[in-house]
Amino acid sequence: MMTCVLETSRLELRLCQIEDVQLVHTFWTNDRIRYFLFDNRVISSAEARSHIEDSLANFEQYGYGLWLVFERTIDHLVGFAGFLHSEEGTPSLIYGVHPDRWGYGYAMEAASTVLSYALETLSVPKVRADVDEPNIASVRVLEKLGMRRMGREVVNGHPLLYFEKLRTEDIDVRSLDIKLALCLDDDLH
Repeated sequence: MMTCVLETSRLELRLCQIEDVQLVHTFWTNDRIRYFLFDNRVISSAEARSHIEDSLANFEQYGYGLWLVFERTIDHLVGFAGFLHSEEGTPSLIYGVHPDRWGYGYAMEAASTVLSYALETLSVPKVRADVDEPNIASVRVLEKLGMRRMGREVVNGHPLLYFEKLRTEDIDVRSLDIKLALCLDDDLH
């Protein structure tokens, strides 16, 4: 089993595990989260489990997947951040924050932390992201991360914007205090 913990001064990002399926399912079916994440579709618990299984397989194979994001001071789940693996091999940044925690900068902090991990620690050559065009808050996060808008497309009636960041581009992490990036395969220790 692999463990991977990323920490900032305010957040702890822990690998999403199978035992988190109920927590994740409840989070992902929140009406304000699923609106952009799953095009407002309520996913089943089995589908949530499948996403977690894919994430764990991606961690094993590529070193990245999904992290759950907790406030460090109260160990409270505030969101998730990480990457989906794409067919062409470029990780796709994904993140979400519970509506009760919108406006605290957690999306930026969590997304910046995983982006830095992928580009600097894993030396991934580039990361992509897509976002629903009406999701102005997420568009702003991607722009603040220094991701460049690469295009726009309408998919299933939803306008999407596409972003990309190359490893050679500067990552703006000036306001973050990333203390730990530790990923170990527990079977080796």
